[in-house]
Amino acid sequence: MFDRSNGPPQRMVWGVQALLTAVSDSLAARFSVCVVGGEISGFMRAGSGHCYFSLKDSNGAGAVLRCAMFRRAAGLLDFSPGEGMLVELRGKVTLYEPRGELQFIVESMRRAGAGALYEQFLRLKARLEAQGYFDADRKRPLPVFPRRLGVVTSRAGAALHDVLTALARRAPHVEVVIYPCLVQGEQAPPQIVRVLELANERHEVDALLLVRGGGSLEDLWAFNDERVVQALALSALPVISGVGHETDVTLADLAADLRAPTPTAAAELAAPSREAHLERLAAISDALSRRLEQRLDGLAQRLDRAALRLARPTEVLTRQRRRLALLAQRWGQVLPRVQAAEAQRLENLSQRHRRAAPQLLRAQVLRLDALQARLSALDPQQVLARGFAWLDDGEGRALISVRQLQPGQQVHAVLADGEAQMQVLAPRPKSTKSAKPAD
Repeated sequence: MFDRSNGPPQRMVWGVQALLTAVSDSLAARFSVCVVGGEISGFMRAGSGHCYFSLKDSNGAGAVLRCAMFRRAAGLLDFSPGEGMLVELRGKVTLYEPRGELQFIVESMRRAGAGALYEQFLRLKARLEAQGYFDADRKRPLPVFPRRLGVVTSRAGAALHDVLTALARRAPHVEVVIYPCLVQGEQAPPQIVRVLELANERHEVDALLLVRGGGSLEDLWAFNDERVVQALALSALPVISGVGHETDVTLADLAADLRAPTPTAAAELAAPSREAHLERLAAISDALSRRLEQRLDGLAQRLDRAALRLARPTEVLTRQRRRLALLAQRWGQVLPRVQAAEAQRLENLSQRHRRAAPQLLRAQVLRLDALQARLSALDPQQVLARGFAWLDDGEGRALISVRQLQPGQQVHAVLADGEAQMQVLAPRPKSTKSAKPAD
């Protein structure tokens, strides 16, 4: 600007405040009310109720517009704005003079659909989930009492400080090995994969902590890379993922063996509290001491009772002698009675035997006579004596039928008083025909 009021034109120098005010006035006149569309990034709701975020083009262009939505306008929303959401904003473009930054004051917001980056996230998540990278059965158990933990993160990030602070507070005995890598940008995924492979090759830790502080969806995009997910799935070491804040969810969180809402929470989940375990051990020690004292007291009482019983052995012996004497006296009284009863029993048995022996003898004699008579009646000689004869064919085969005889046949006959040889003249069998009935 030139000042022509006094002589030749001179260049006018603006003050910073004056220039910013002039630009702000120009923006207010030119863009008093306008509508802009884009994708939400880095959304944050402050405790005052105001909302702060950035708006970027959904086509991936690098332009970013700072936005502020005050509590009054935010209270009129009928949905909850989120990371990657595609929206249309109505408001005015202003200049934030304290920092000289361009910003967009949002008066209203309406939802225009899911952002391109978020849609990409959902598609990648569905594909990796179908391949089984997020299955619960492939999750590895974490060590209960780790001795050494590995931290995969950036050395310059606040996440490393949070993890080290939490471990120093909870488990100062646990050693920490840092595997530095980038956690943002295009070079971050290959570096994360490389340090995961290195940690598995060296196998010097019991578990790994993959951590990073909060950020927008594009800031955390390295942890949505497919290469990182595959490296986590192939890791032989269990991995705890603590990326971003509690509301941030990455594919690395889903592929890790355990997800923590923050880096500090990841450290707390990886290493149990030393104080809590010491208190538990102290409680167990106290319980064992009490049980031991109770046991010793019980045994001491038993020992005291045994000692009292053994203190006067002569009394025990005296009681035993008295008991033996009493048993001997009772036995001396019982023995004569038992002997007398047995003697009487033997006498009764002897008398019964003397009375029963003649009767038994007579019965046996009578039985023998009866058997002798029956045996004599069956004697073949007695049968022959009654006029019967025994015939055979001369070779010892008995002849019992007329049909065995032939005229002129020689037969042998046994009689009561001797034997004879006889000749058959004419055998005549008995007629088997019955008499003819009368007419």
